[in-house]
Amino acid sequence: MTKPFALLLSTLIFLNFSCSPQENQSTQIAWDSWGVPHITADTTDGLFFAQGWAQMHNHANTILELYGNSRGRAAEYWGKDNVQNDMLIHTLGFEELAEVWGETQDPEQKNIYKAFVRGLNSYAEAHPEAIADKNKVVLPITTNDINMHSMYVIFTRFIAGGDLGRVQQWPDLGSNAYAIAPKKSASGNSMLVQNPHLPWWKEFLFFESHLRLGDKNMYGVTLVGLPGISIGFNENLGWSHTNNPIDNADTYELELKDGGYLLDGERKDFETSSKTIKIKINDSTLVDQEIPILRTVHGPVVNKTEEKVLALRMVGLDKPNAFLQWWHMVLSNNFEEFETALHMAEIPFWNVMYADKEGNIFYLFNGLVPKRSSGDWAYWNRIIPGGKSADVWTEVHSYSDLPRIKNPEIGWLQNANDPPWTSTIPITLHPEDYPAYMSPIRMSFRPQRSVRMLLEDDSITFDELVDYKLSTRLEFADRILDDLFKAIDASDSEKAKEAKTVLENWDRESNADSKGMLLFYKWAKKFNVWNKANYTEPWSLEKPNTTPDGIADPERAVNLLEQTATEIEAKYGKLDVPWGDYYRIVYNDKNLPANGIDGSMGVFRVAWPARADENNMYVGGGDSWVGVIEFGEQVKAKVLLSYGNSTQKDSPHNGDQLELFSKKELRDAWFTEEDVKENTVRIEVLTETGFVNKVD
Repeated sequence: MTKPFALLLSTLIFLNFSCSPQENQSTQIAWDSWGVPHITADTTDGLFFAQGWAQMHNHANTILELYGNSRGRAAEYWGKDNVQNDMLIHTLGFEELAEVWGETQDPEQKNIYKAFVRGLNSYAEAHPEAIADKNKVVLPITTNDINMHSMYVIFTRFIAGGDLGRVQQWPDLGSNAYAIAPKKSASGNSMLVQNPHLPWWKEFLFFESHLRLGDKNMYGVTLVGLPGISIGFNENLGWSHTNNPIDNADTYELELKDGGYLLDGERKDFETSSKTIKIKINDSTLVDQEIPILRTVHGPVVNKTEEKVLALRMVGLDKPNAFLQWWHMVLSNNFEEFETALHMAEIPFWNVMYADKEGNIFYLFNGLVPKRSSGDWAYWNRIIPGGKSADVWTEVHSYSDLPRIKNPEIGWLQNANDPPWTSTIPITLHPEDYPAYMSPIRMSFRPQRSVRMLLEDDSITFDELVDYKLSTRLEFADRILDDLFKAIDASDSEKAKEAKTVLENWDRESNADSKGMLLFYKWAKKFNVWNKANYTEPWSLEKPNTTPDGIADPERAVNLLEQTATEIEAKYGKLDVPWGDYYRIVYNDKNLPANGIDGSMGVFRVAWPARADENNMYVGGGDSWVGVIEFGEQVKAKVLLSYGNSTQKDSPHNGDQLELFSKKELRDAWFTEEDVKENTVRIEVLTETGFVNKVD
């Protein structure tokens, strides 16, 4: 670490602590046996300083790599493989926008960011040995890094992830969520399931922490590198997020003419500028590359040919206080306070699923939906041709315009990335009551499985809810196997009949020991679950959770099964291969049998594949954070952060929860003072030079 940087950090730390010695004595981190920090503080500054320190302890190298990438300087730091990403960040103008956000953000959020950044930098100063030499170039961290990283994640991975072609590689990037009302709960307490499905790497990783600020007791996760709690609960309430089918970014195809572009048939000039980035070559040499930047009335140009350009328009660029909204959400004591936080409308994406101690449950199709002049979902969910000024929206719908339900008669709410219409069955929200572009009309097999489990249980216990969350049963198998068996019986294929015997004995689950899952999975991939033409009865809103059904071409289905069985038998010598022998979790030093699969076949326990080789397929994402919470007199919670709470190479918590994942188990969330004390392995206390281990 350079002397000037060390001096800068030492000065910042001294200024922070010398002016508030009382804060130092009351701020501490109790680390539990899963590497979860239980942070206690009397001030917001102390709390977020400690959270920054704790995040850096668990993820120092990951955080620096994420910030270096989000700065648009990764090619300068680590080489030419990062050029395209750097170009995107500068094309979208994140560096300039971060300056604007830094000026216009609410003072409360500014102070949170400053405290968090001081914690990050303080850890880096105190523990240089934890940071790889190649990553030290990113230091010191600034509040602009928090802003740019949040922009990178929110805009390029979620809001415009589809438009930028960045989410297609992940087959089930999404989430599940349940809210169970007292009338549906065996205990008479409301319950909540939190369950995002994200990739198990980089900017999608979650950080778990427990925050105690005065009498506020808060627990949950946020994405690594960002402060606070974005999915969480306290003693009175909790919420989760799921990706919603919301179209709040649009790509426009514009024709070029004489160095400009056409809008309503008239030529317009581009707004032009440029940025220069540096690219590291051969580990030492830096070369400059200029990035020409073009902007239209629609937004920045993200692709260009000789005849046309693509311009991108996104919501939320004028919403700098999303993390303040999350902070107000987790500080809320009741539904009224929580909804007041939602009215801030700073979080531009993600459904909200809510439950509380008073027995309320609530679902909101949250996000910033553009107010469009006309058109339905199909019109806007595509590359929009031509340059019509009527297609350039400028406003978004207010909170009061968004689909939402509080305390439905049926006693439960669910979302598994389906549109809002199927949050209850029978349907309570009707698409005709909203603009045609609000959300599509569909329901895939995973939400159908979600609904089935709720409909079939009139009185749900906490343990049953845990079992539902971990269910690996395939809704598609329950739907289609009877038709497949009829087709096999009508055929003369001996190989298909042999396969039928295996499928009849299969438990229709994707557990590690399930025999028949591999056969069915390989057949279903050939059959193509998503092809509407494969079914005699297509999906319909009138029968949302029981269609599609029936096999339109039985002979083809049997032929595909015959092919699949022949291939599997040739490779493995048998058809009843245990699923966990084929599907594996390989992460850090772990190599374990997996369970689950992507949600396309109606599995609620999502574990989607990232890669495969000749012999095996490997989990790359899916169930990331799981929280099952019951709001009784005392909160009861079971949780799992699948890949563990650290990415530091030498940390025992890098992958330590995967064995629980492999066994389909959750762990207790240590939320009470007694539980924390009983499971604490060490305590750090704040001094004038950072945190040090407490000595009894």
